Amino acid sequence: MRRTCVFSVVFFLLFLSLPLPSLSQPSHSVYNSFLKCFSKRTKTPQPQIAKNVFSPTNPSYSSVLRAYIRNARFNTSSTPKPTIIVTPRSYSHVSAAVLCSKPLNFVFKIRSGGHDYDGLSYISDKPFFVLDMSNIRDVSVDVADNSAWISAGATLGEVYYKIWEKSRVHGFPAGVCPTVGVGGHLSGGGYGNMLRKFGLSVDHLIDAKIVDVKGRVLDRKAMGEDLFWAISGGGGGSFGVVLGYKVKLVPVPPVVTVFRVEQYMAGGAVDMVHKWQFVGPKTDRNLFMRMLIQPVTRNKVKTVRATVVALFLGKADDVVSLLSKELPELALKKENCTEMTWFQSALWWDNRVNATQTDPKVFLDRNLDSSSFGKRKSDYVATEIPRNGIESLFKKMIELGKIGLVFNPYGGKMAEIAEDATPFPHRNMLFKIQYSVNWKESSPEIEKGYLNEAKELHSFMTRFVSKSPRSAYLNYRDVDIGVNDHGKNSYKEGEIKTKVDPGNFFRNEQSIPTLPRKL
Repeated sequence: MRRTCVFSVVFFLLFLSLPLPSLSQPSHSVYNSFLKCFSKRTKTPQPQIAKNVFSPTNPSYSSVLRAYIRNARFNTSSTPKPTIIVTPRSYSHVSAAVLCSKPLNFVFKIRSGGHDYDGLSYISDKPFFVLDMSNIRDVSVDVADNSAWISAGATLGEVYYKIWEKSRVHGFPAGVCPTVGVGGHLSGGGYGNMLRKFGLSVDHLIDAKIVDVKGRVLDRKAMGEDLFWAISGGGGGSFGVVLGYKVKLVPVPPVVTVFRVEQYMAGGAVDMVHKWQFVGPKTDRNLFMRMLIQPVTRNKVKTVRATVVALFLGKADDVVSLLSKELPELALKKENCTEMTWFQSALWWDNRVNATQTDPKVFLDRNLDSSSFGKRKSDYVATEIPRNGIESLFKKMIELGKIGLVFNPYGGKMAEIAEDATPFPHRNMLFKIQYSVNWKESSPEIEKGYLNEAKELHSFMTRFVSKSPRSAYLNYRDVDIGVNDHGKNSYKEGEIKTKVDPGNFFRNEQSIPTLPRKL
């Protein structure tokens, strides 16, 4: 079975539609109060609201909840369920959902594509509502203006498809998984395989719209530059409900090149990975070389496979010539390379081997109610890991058995943008590490083992990664590194948060807190 992207292996899982009574069974008064308020504010008869407001007694409740759960760890009978799910179809619905939820004092979760690795967009240990933005999905492309409006509930695949419909020489620098939602991806920074050429997704924002805690729909001018800055990488869920962004498209060449090259320990993988650190972040900015490191068994021997997966914004001859000089350890040959359009390269990065023959409409498939069990963590590397460190890392990964690593190189355009231009302080790092482990079995013991693998490898890497502070990527949710209880000892920062949401209505386990009140 082809794995389309992170947490997207289709499987069938025992899922009890009845919610946990202790957290989720709504009293009729809560549901009725919300329904009455929502009906009044949207000027919609209550019977029609059943299409947009779901309580656990609604026959569609379970399918609506499961549709955008991308991690099967949070799709079980014991997972806390929301008291109400709202699926707005208009800005007025979003505004009403905010205003009608506030008096009820429930945690208000906001979900776009559901790729929150630790499920923070759709679970809580306190009674909660879910605002599911998947119906706010409009994407409009203006090639003449080199811009697009992309709604928070749209997926990256839909964005790329809409661009492809209008142009073969325009693109947008964002993620490689087509089912990721725009709202979470961009509000947390957003990156993809063109970041060395064009920077982050948020480096191309022109405008945005947000519903604030007062239910107002604000564009960039109305919200002000401070709030616009905050939702350009600081996480939209801390400040309001992001409705969408106007973005500037980027030029892409008519022909790009992709390649995948594997090496094993016996074939020079240690030297290649070590050298990659000096090349990947510093080479031609048209080249992005992701490094995948995975423990495997080959010929009945446990080893490590290192795979370079690359996009070059140019032709095959040029990248082969470049890497013959800069990274001969990779031994790249022209037969390893395939030339195609930029849109086809997006299909290829989604593990569609025959990308040039693939129907572009596959990017409109949201793969609903599909997930596997998994865990992700992240780190940043500021100084190259020595060769003996790479050797020890490989040995540790063989010892642990399953968890893999993904190295994403920075440099190029990333290093040229000021760290405070957006709320993304990692621009001068060499590369980012993602820790990645997936499994298919529904077993608490198996899950515990893999979660421990992730923690152990993360601990092992301490000596090699950024320090004071040890950095992590906001969009790779990982509750292991800490959660915010929003108590009196929360971080004494957050001026923008305090200004726009003084009551801390928009909050989750890792959202930005408000400033403590002065006595």
